[in-house]
Amino acid sequence: MTLRRRFGLRDRVMLAYGLLALGLSGVLALVTWSVVSSYLTDQRISSAIVETSDNAATLHYALYGLTASCGPVRRLNAEPECGTIDSLTSTEVMNLVEALPSTDSAAMLMRYDSAWYTMSASADQVPTDMVETARNGLEVHRRIEVGGNQVLAVGVALGRPGEAFFELHPLNRLDNTLRTLKLTLILAAIVTALLGLAVGRLASTVALRPLAKLTSVAAAVARGRLDARLEAENDPDLGGLARSFNQTAAALEKRVVADARFAGDISHELRTPLMTMMNSMQLIQNHRAELPGSVREPLELLGDDLDRFRQLVIDLLEISRDDGGDQGTRETVRIGDLVRAAADATAGREITDVAPDAADLTMEADKRRLERVIANLVDNAEQHAGGCKGVSVRAGGKGVIIFVDDAGPGVPEANRERIFERFGRGNTSPDSRTDTQRGGIGLGLAIVARHVEWHHGTIQVKDRPEGGARFIIELPAKNP
Repeated sequence: MTLRRRFGLRDRVMLAYGLLALGLSGVLALVTWSVVSSYLTDQRISSAIVETSDNAATLHYALYGLTASCGPVRRLNAEPECGTIDSLTSTEVMNLVEALPSTDSAAMLMRYDSAWYTMSASADQVPTDMVETARNGLEVHRRIEVGGNQVLAVGVALGRPGEAFFELHPLNRLDNTLRTLKLTLILAAIVTALLGLAVGRLASTVALRPLAKLTSVAAAVARGRLDARLEAENDPDLGGLARSFNQTAAALEKRVVADARFAGDISHELRTPLMTMMNSMQLIQNHRAELPGSVREPLELLGDDLDRFRQLVIDLLEISRDDGGDQGTRETVRIGDLVRAAADATAGREITDVAPDAADLTMEADKRRLERVIANLVDNAEQHAGGCKGVSVRAGGKGVIIFVDDAGPGVPEANRERIFERFGRGNTSPDSRTDTQRGGIGLGLAIVARHVEWHHGTIQVKDRPEGGARFIIELPAKNP
């Protein structure tokens, strides 16, 4: 199954909006991430270099600017004896390192006088090439890993060749900030995509509303409402389509009405000769015993065909009446009583069961049409499906549900829609025809479907649990 078949037009429009929103938000997120992360990283590196350089300058002044006054040393809380640089001991140099102001430095290291002076760090933690670069008088910085944590190592020359000062600045806060920024941008992209889907759904609904209207009007025409029309003829974009559709529907309505009138006229004209033939056949049947045996069998066949002809004329009159625009008359009827009267009269025996919860249900119905629905289904079961096993009326569905069961072999699933079409008999091959299909004209169930739809109901056929077919009618009903 292709993507076009899996997704409707509205879904594809919504998906396009969502993908567009995701693409734009993704590009914006990448640009934002690139700019902000670079800015924050550069700022962190700059501040680390400035802090390291300031501390290195302080050490340089303390180590190489000592005079007899010993002023700088005292300001750094060191207490060496006044004199030259050579008078400083290792402890005094270490005191100078420890006295340096520190903001977020994880560790400090100083290469001085061929020895390492460190605080919270080891000389082995700084890469050898960085040490050599700084000792050669160049500034150097690099992200390294110390104890499983990312730090920024910054090295600057201290003064004399071979001497350098290093600081290891932790990057935890920077990494946490960048991680938070990344998650925020991803979440924002997802939210934007979802908003794009919502906007796409709304936009597609608004944009496709005329198409939905066209679909509903076309479906109404297909169901027989030939007077249904589109109301968008003045729309600058859809006016041409609406006018073309309305003209087509009007032409179809005229053609159907003309055909229905023609069929009605023909049916009316056939009633007179049909009645003559039926009366003549009845007269011949009354004298059947006087006829030779070779004539009796053809006479029976002729009688059966006359009955079929009579039923055909009646059904054609019924259909032409509907196609001709007969609106009927609606009145309040008690559904259970009407179904019981129509079903029992057609079967010639009591076959109707009305549940207590459906006994008082009523609806606005055309009594003639609704009685014809029940009579046709019961007659179909009696004549072509081994007999009607019962008619049940229950509350439920749209309001009331009517079941008509027969004793036939059932209706194959492939034919359950076709049998409600005009002259629709399903598979008519000799080996596959069921009893519900033998001997029928093919209009009775089409009339049933038409009348049920006229009452805003539905009809379907399923298998009866005990065997046979079960016709299920759902009609809107209300309590009295």
